[in-house]
Amino acid sequence: MSAIVRIDIQPLSARMPRPWVPGAPDLHLVRVDVEDAEGRTGSGFSWTPTIGASAVAALLSDDIRAFALGREADPRSLWPDLWAHLHEAGGGGVTTIAMAGLDLALWDLHARQQGVGIAGLLGRRHERLPVYGSGVNLHYTEDELAAQVRRWIDRGLSAVKIKVGRPALAEDVARVALVRELIGPDRELMIDANQRWDLDAATAAAEALSVFEPAWIEEPLRADDTAGFRELARRIDIPIALGENLHTVHRFREAIDGGFAGVLQPNVIRVGGITPFLRIARLAADAGVVIAPHLLPDLSAQVAVCLGAPCWVEDVEDAGFDALGLLSAPSPVRIDGAWAHVDDVPGLGLDLTAPDLSKESL
Repeated sequence: MSAIVRIDIQPLSARMPRPWVPGAPDLHLVRVDVEDAEGRTGSGFSWTPTIGASAVAALLSDDIRAFALGREADPRSLWPDLWAHLHEAGGGGVTTIAMAGLDLALWDLHARQQGVGIAGLLGRRHERLPVYGSGVNLHYTEDELAAQVRRWIDRGLSAVKIKVGRPALAEDVARVALVRELIGPDRELMIDANQRWDLDAATAAAEALSVFEPAWIEEPLRADDTAGFRELARRIDIPIALGENLHTVHRFREAIDGGFAGVLQPNVIRVGGITPFLRIARLAADAGVVIAPHLLPDLSAQVAVCLGAPCWVEDVEDAGFDALGLLSAPSPVRIDGAWAHVDDVPGLGLDLTAPDLSKESL
């Protein structure tokens, strides 16, 4: 195995057509390029939607680069050693987000070396996966929310997800009722509270919203409230989905062993890249827990088509890399109506760029 001889870091940003947070209209990534001693190259990225990009870039530029240079360009063997090295700075969060950039770059290098895509390297098991429409829409008016749902219906989607957690529960009830009426009884409806409730508020909300038969209720509590999730799962019948803010395999195992994980939603970047994502997916499969990767369909769908059981692909409206103008060539992940397809292109197939991309490595 050849050694890593170069690691370049480049931040980039894109203005979102539909900002997830009104006061933070830009999405941020950090591109990572690697080269090994044989001159082979790979490119990956870290992702921080609204905050933290400078901290991630600094960790990559300093501690991660210093540790990784001269080591074998093998993501599976490098990842645990790098994680142990960085653990004093935190077992997850900024550390694992930064690690993902290097991990993806190394997977890209190896896939390109073999002339295959990530799906070809890992072993494709599905030709396509179902898509659900996802909206960061808590700040939308009811008219705006209804218009978004109608766009999803027009696309032929069989499942949609909306945000809940408005100041008054009655507002959530009215909005969920509106969406259920629009999509009818045969489409799946998911609801996402983004950690906005405490245990009692989540219990009351689940009781009020259960009449609309949600397929899952996502992050009703703070992601680190293990005791609260365990008790909430005892109180309610709606499956609980969580995982976008869990960062290590240990936290996912805790959620499974605690009996409150109805659906696990690891984010490939936040857990540290493809290497730990595969381990988490195996853990979920062994436990019989449904997995539904969080966001980033341009990346997550490439890995998801290699999992044993088919799973949902989350498609947030106008948030794909193509739509954001971040790619120099079309994404290998094509979302056509209600289905996601992964084309066979070398490596990750994601050549990230942007008009304001820095031309100098940090």
